[in-house]
Amino acid sequence: MIPSDPEVVVIGAGCAGIAAARALRAAGRSCVVLEGSGRVGGRAWTESASLGAPFDHGATWLHQADENLLTPHAGPACDHDALRERHLWLGTRFATPEELDDHARAADAFDAAVDAPREGPDVSVAAVAPRGSRWSASIAHWLGNQINAAPLEEISLEDFLKTDLGGPNLLPEQGVGAIVARLAEGLPIRLGARVDRLRWDGVEVVAEGVFGAVRARSAIVSVSTGVLASGGIRFTPDLPPEVMEAVHGLPMGLLTKLGFRLPEPERFPVAPFHSVRQVPSAAAPHPFGWIVRPFGRDHLFGFVGGERAWDLSREGPAALEDAARRDLRDIFGDAPLGPAVLTRWGADPLFLGAYTHARPGHHASRAVLARPLGGGRLVLAGEATHSRFAGTVAGAWLSGEAASRLAR
Repeated sequence: MIPSDPEVVVIGAGCAGIAAARALRAAGRSCVVLEGSGRVGGRAWTESASLGAPFDHGATWLHQADENLLTPHAGPACDHDALRERHLWLGTRFATPEELDDHARAADAFDAAVDAPREGPDVSVAAVAPRGSRWSASIAHWLGNQINAAPLEEISLEDFLKTDLGGPNLLPEQGVGAIVARLAEGLPIRLGARVDRLRWDGVEVVAEGVFGAVRARSAIVSVSTGVLASGGIRFTPDLPPEVMEAVHGLPMGLLTKLGFRLPEPERFPVAPFHSVRQVPSAAAPHPFGWIVRPFGRDHLFGFVGGERAWDLSREGPAALEDAARRDLRDIFGDAPLGPAVLTRWGADPLFLGAYTHARPGHHASRAVLARPLGGGRLVLAGEATHSRFAGTVAGAWLSGEAASRLAR
């Protein structure tokens, strides 16, 4: 049952909003969750119709699973790192074992360089990354565009180090989005209730949209920094200048995910769970990365991130699909591909990106966003506000729980 006079209104039914609502309910406090779309989960969304098997459009792995609060809910899952072998395409052939070992040594040198003690103000990761190796461009592209959804030149070194995560990296068989959706069951969520305006200038807050108005003692806002930066919600009064500075210091990167059915899986001679990626070249400076036949299924999925993802997002779905097919054709020749399933996080006005990175000098902005405003009348939540697990469902979940304790 959805209360008509909740103590707390939660805006957004993604991981942070769901976690906040569950924590509020456990504490005996009433709430309503207002979700602008027609589903729950936010950037964690699993569906099975497109590929005939669970496909995560967004969040895919439970990172650092031994410390991840969602791990107990994962169900059947595998430690992907224990199963995955990496295949590196060099333009005309795959790298040899010796070349892969050399690439691993270059990656270790990168880690040593960014981890080295240094003094002075924060800089970009690119400012300290080693150059000159045969593999420098590959490592920079992978760790920047493909992992952090932005080039290393735009990413804070301090934030890169403080939010770096390790394994195990669990790949749930049911999908991460399915886990989150199940945890939302029974919560007081109103779908199709996009909030356009939030008043927090009185003794209560008022959330307004086409659904009408909802009044409460306090509000937890779990929308992305992309939505906040674009003015997707009008706040009265405006958010304080230091909060907006933090918002702009934590922009949304873009990692676009897509998948293809494989009508003839044997034409893709790569073992299940293995990854394939290209070394950047003049012809393909920002290549995709692919995971082949997860759980032995007859599909593969891949990612393209950073500047190229934004360019393709602006060009539209046909350009994205064409680029992905070309990338796979470069590697696997004329092996047939079925219809594509594409994600559109960059173009969706409810998200405007995939997840945040911090600009140089802005790691502390995550803590700024997490501070309650108006004596707890307004609290921001979401992966952007977590200083350790930023960019992940774990960070979003923890931020929602924390916001539930801060909301008055």
